[in-house]
Amino acid sequence: MTVTEYRTPAGPVTAELTEKRSRFIASMTPVADAAAASEFIASVKSEHRDARHNVYAYALKDGRTIRYSDDGEPQGTAGQPILKVISSFDVCDCAIVVTRYFGGILLGTGGLQRAYSAAARLSLERAEIVHMKLHRRAVISCGYELYGSIASLIGGCGGIINDSVFAESVQIDVSIPHDLAEHFAKQVYSATSGGIMPEYAGEVYCRVSV
Repeated sequence: MTVTEYRTPAGPVTAELTEKRSRFIASMTPVADAAAASEFIASVKSEHRDARHNVYAYALKDGRTIRYSDDGEPQGTAGQPILKVISSFDVCDCAIVVTRYFGGILLGTGGLQRAYSAAARLSLERAEIVHMKLHRRAVISCGYELYGSIASLIGGCGGIINDSVFAESVQIDVSIPHDLAEHFAKQVYSATSGGIMPEYAGEVYCRVSV
């Protein structure tokens, strides 16, 4: 089933904390798919190749792609706690790698769970969380005299004008919320006395205000 809306970080964030001389560096970023998540994880591991552990977790918006790794820490003390933090913030398309530089003092299983969770939570607390919604895209061709009324209909439906090209006619590249796409098309058809019926081609997730 297609996901129609979700929450995700707007951009990458790094956060750090120290627990009993061990440094925990949380690197967080939005990711579009598993390949992007894997690439991000590999880049953090390369940057911190001298660290004792590079633990990670990520979750995608399909609700099925969920991955985590303890990277040598005791089972259940690192990757899963990070994943639980991602879930608690109700975000997806999100990857977090927490790098640990060992400080010489053992933390125990409970201490590790708390430290990895705290680092991951700190990164998401510092992030801007945005709301994404599925839109349908169309290019509408109209005369100059109709541009204003069509633009008004786009705004009324919460749509987004991606681009407008003014030549012999106006080409409007528009994204309309998926759940209002048919309603918008009927409005345009009515407003142009049947002269224009938007034809949708493709879907895209757009950032919206809530």
